[in-house]
This record gives sequence, structure tokens and C-alpha cells, in this order.
Amino acid sequence: MSNLKFAYWVPNVSGGLVVSTLPQKTDWTFEANKRYAQTAEEVGFEYALLQTRFIASYGADNQLEAAALGAALAAVTEKINLISAVHPGLWHPAVYAKILSTIDNVSNGRVAVNVVSGWFKGEFTAFGEHWLEHGERYRRSEEFIEVLRQLWTEDKANYRGDFYQISDAPHKPKPKKNGIPVFQGGNSKAARKMAAKVSDWYFMNGNTNSGIKEQIDDVKQLAEKEGREVKFALNGFVIVRDTEQEAIDQLEEIVGEANEDAVNDFRDAVQQAGASSKEGEGMWADSSFEDLVQYNDGFKTGLIGTAEQVADRIIELKQLGVDLILTGFLHYDEELEKFGKEVIPLVREKEERLKQKGVAA
Repeated sequence: MSNLKFAYWVPNVSGGLVVSTLPQKTDWTFEANKRYAQTAEEVGFEYALLQTRFIASYGADNQLEAAALGAALAAVTEKINLISAVHPGLWHPAVYAKILSTIDNVSNGRVAVNVVSGWFKGEFTAFGEHWLEHGERYRRSEEFIEVLRQLWTEDKANYRGDFYQISDAPHKPKPKKNGIPVFQGGNSKAARKMAAKVSDWYFMNGNTNSGIKEQIDDVKQLAEKEGREVKFALNGFVIVRDTEQEAIDQLEEIVGEANEDAVNDFRDAVQQAGASSKEGEGMWADSSFEDLVQYNDGFKTGLIGTAEQVADRIIELKQLGVDLILTGFLHYDEELEKFGKEVIPLVREKEERLKQKGVAA
């Protein structure tokens, strides 16, 4: 089994990665993100995920657009893969296909896309875009990905869907390598079916072991029916300290200083989105207030403790079927590098020992 991959959330929106008034040594500007990206690829991260926001939510008053910043970071990095998040409905897939192909050529094949079906209704309605119901948002995303792939692979794309129609559309230059990897998130049945049919990677919010395993098993079975394979990425907020108690104390301090108004506003938005799936099992449908202080349930993943404890937990997650860990930090100025220097090498040592013993890791 191949080594587990590591990614980090690019803090391209202000406010850091937790909805807390606790001071965070994390900056959203280009100069800071240039530094973070260069540090990350030096210490062993393979991917960086640029989040997409256009309007303030959960205190994120300033936002740098994901693809534009991805292009800028592509020009100042050498190895790290840049995953740009996008909302179908705010972009036309043919336009976005060209943007991604451009970044792909700038970066020599280091671009990927995370297709986000959308939870923030206000962001669509403020721009005069129709807000679709849950299942329709995923149907549109599926078409969006199909259009991207046609443009990247065919001489002229022709597509007739309910949301997009493409007629004899050329697309040059093509991506430099074997296509551009497609990530997506979601937890609902609609999200899982979409991943099985069209996506390469399935992003999961933080969860319990049983919740993680259930999603992986379900999506794998659905993908097998489509004759496809899907890889799995899991979000986790990292708190590594010298002792376990120090890490727990830090978590309690983050939650204790939570920005209650911002967390509750976020809860109202995302739980409407998650609960609106037919089965009521979408993302955030059962998240507690504490879970939502880290806005992708990152505390649930359990990457909290000493470097050794966190490395052991990551190996446990890998053995559940996770292929990539998506990390977030309180203090990017310090902790991104610390994780790469202290935790990633421990994980690699543990992976190697398990391989030598003939244990799948």
C-alpha cells in the first residue's frame, strides 16, 4: 500500500481555521500564503487546498479567490499540488476548465479541483444566482465535472445536460499530464453517488472511526458498480503539544473562546444544507456547537496530543482506508512547519515498520 498523503488548508480567508476569538498566528495574505506553501512542500506536504469564499461567513471578512491565488502560488512553488475549490453555479464549467488548464500549464501538472456543491445560500442569492435544492446541486456538480473532463480530453466537446450545453467547443492547451484530479466533499447519498460516478477523491469531514468506515465502505461499493475506484481524504484539525494535557487544554481554550454569534450563524447555514438532503444525513446534519467551532468537524478526527500520539492516530485512520489527511492549524506561522518536521517523519517510520512486518498500512 502506498504512503498516506498530507494536505493543508490554505488560509486564503481571514479569521483562521477556527471560529474563535482566541488570537491565531495565521495570516490570509498572499505573502503569508507564499511562505506557508513553500514551507509545506519543504517539510513533506503533497497537497494544499484553497477554499472558496466570496462573502464573509463565520467571521471570514477577507477572501482571496482560490484559483487566482492557486495560480500565484503555482509560480512560487515547485512540488506541491494545488487544489482549487469551486462552486458550480457561480462559474461556468468551460470557463473554469480553461482557468485550471492554465494553472496546470503554469505549474507543470500540479493543479487539482475540489468541486463544492454549496451550502451557503446567501452567497448565491446575493449574486442573483438561483439556489437549488440539495439533490439538484449535486446533479449540477456532476454535470460540471463531466463538462470539465470532456473539454480536457476531447478535440471538441459536445454536451447536453439539464444545466449545461456545450457545442463543438475546442479547448487548448490541454492539461499537461493524465488529466486534472477531481476532489469533492459531501456526506449525503447524493454526494456519495456523485463521487462514485465522476470524482477521483472523496473528502470527508471529521468523524468517528465508525462514521469514517461507513462512508468509505459505501462509496467504494458504489464506485465498484460504476467500474471505478475512488480515493478518500479526511479533514482533521491538528493540535500537537509537548504533552497530551497541553493539547487538550488548548482545545478547551479554543472552544471556550468561540465566537458564539459566528458559530451559530454558520450552524444555521450548514445544518439547513446538511439536513435538507432527502435522508437528512448531509454534512453537518448532526454536528454539535463544539464541532462547528472548527468548520469541517476537524476536532472529531482526534489529531490532538503529542507528536507520537497524533502519528499513531494517523496510522489508525490509514488502516480504516483513508488515503490523505487534510490538516488545519491554530498557528500556521509555527505549527505547519512543526507538523511537517515532527509528525510526518513519525508517520513514515511507522508505515515502513508495518510494511516490513507485512501489515497493510
